[in-house]
Amino acid sequence: MPKFLLMVNHDGGEFEQPMDEWAPGDIAAHFDYYAALTEELVASGEMVQFTGLADPRLARIVRSDGAAAPVVTDGPFPESKEVLAGFNVVDVESEARALEIAARISAVPGPGGVPTRQPVEVRRVMDAVAFDL
Repeated sequence: MPKFLLMVNHDGGEFEQPMDEWAPGDIAAHFDYYAALTEELVASGEMVQFTGLADPRLARIVRSDGAAAPVVTDGPFPESKEVLAGFNVVDVESEARALEIAARISAVPGPGGVPTRQPVEVRRVMDAVAFDL
């Protein structure tokens, strides 16, 4: 079965208000939704990995030529518009199923229970079949 990486950015979707300004109940509902979806996908055997990432202000950018000491800088840079918030790796029957799961992730509730409509990038994980495409 093909694996897909489902990437969620720190894009608020329909909401510009950062999550740390949401009502506590809205934050809880947001994470409860993710927990229930994760539990469902684990039970079905489709979830390979789910990972949320720390605040992007803690990110570092590393550049190296393999010979000299690497250069490490704070990141992401202020001009970065898209910053990865977390990702899922799913092992599913088809791309259609991966898109279905991505749609459910995109519908995670925001303030007032309104779906956030966060963009979710879906990319097939490289395997022999995907390499031949």
